[in-house]
Amino acid sequence: MAQSEPSWWYAGGATWQRNLLRPVASLYGRIAAARYSATTPERAARPVICVGNFTAGGTGKTPMSLLIADLVEQNGGAPWFLSRGYGGRLDGQERVDPARHTAAEVGDEPLLLAARAPTVTSRDRRLGAEFIARQAPANAVIIMDDGLQNPALAKDLTIAVVDAARGLGNGAVIPAGPLRAPLAFQLARTDLVVINGASGTQARDQLANLAAAKHIPMLSAAPVARGDTAWLAGLRVVAFAGIANPQRFFALLERLGATVVERVAFADHQTLSDTAAENLVARADASNATLITTEKDFVRLAGLDGARIALAARAKPVAIELQLPDTDRALLGQRIAALIG
Repeated sequence: MAQSEPSWWYAGGATWQRNLLRPVASLYGRIAAARYSATTPERAARPVICVGNFTAGGTGKTPMSLLIADLVEQNGGAPWFLSRGYGGRLDGQERVDPARHTAAEVGDEPLLLAARAPTVTSRDRRLGAEFIARQAPANAVIIMDDGLQNPALAKDLTIAVVDAARGLGNGAVIPAGPLRAPLAFQLARTDLVVINGASGTQARDQLANLAAAKHIPMLSAAPVARGDTAWLAGLRVVAFAGIANPQRFFALLERLGATVVERVAFADHQTLSDTAAENLVARADASNATLITTEKDFVRLAGLDGARIALAARAKPVAIELQLPDTDRALLGQRIAALIG
């Protein structure tokens, strides 16, 4: 199973690796803070909502961005997504067209976002915001997928998404742990924290006191399947996922009634090789099972060749969305309404 992060980042207690790398992590954290402080953020011509995370890896930022798009529309705004286009090769500012672009060109997450609302990829967030302002209507709201630590663009509302069970791992900064910068530094630039997960208390245990001290509301969210899922009940499946926390996806399939006979995890954003595709199809045939994957993994198969064409034809994606309790959704909606108003 491919891994994109050291397992000991999320191991309990002190580890020798963390202790050994602590001096490097301290330097990394100081550089991240200095880079941010040395830059004067540019104010965009449209309001900017940033959806980021404190740690390396995924925590559910993309489904959170999609939920925010709904709230923006409900409050009279027009959502426009701005993404770095991680994993894509196109430079400059590109408006994503799901009918024309592939994940290899613009990244997998922008393809998912573009299916919902206009989406622009840009390595330079300031230029991306300017590009949007030239095309978007006056009521547009820029939803920046990732970028909490990016100092180039001023944010009007910053939301940090944290995995409920994994939390902040060992609480150390890269490379000693998963934090992208010192936690206090990141919290000072955060307006809301969303704890994402149906189970697990690690994130709340680690953040409750600090968030309360800084008067940062902590909201709850849970991933659920979007659309009809009755067809999964009792179905034998081989599940595969190349996301930051594939176990969360596999657990969701089981909660929906599927019998997961095999779980195959790849590194986050990994493009499957022909050999890996052949292996997945063979496993499904041997187990008389259906191939199931995430939307993000499914869009990465588009435009590929060889055995990956057969895998794309066989695999069925399950779409994920986030649900918030009514009170938390109302609070988030109020923040967005105030921003638009």
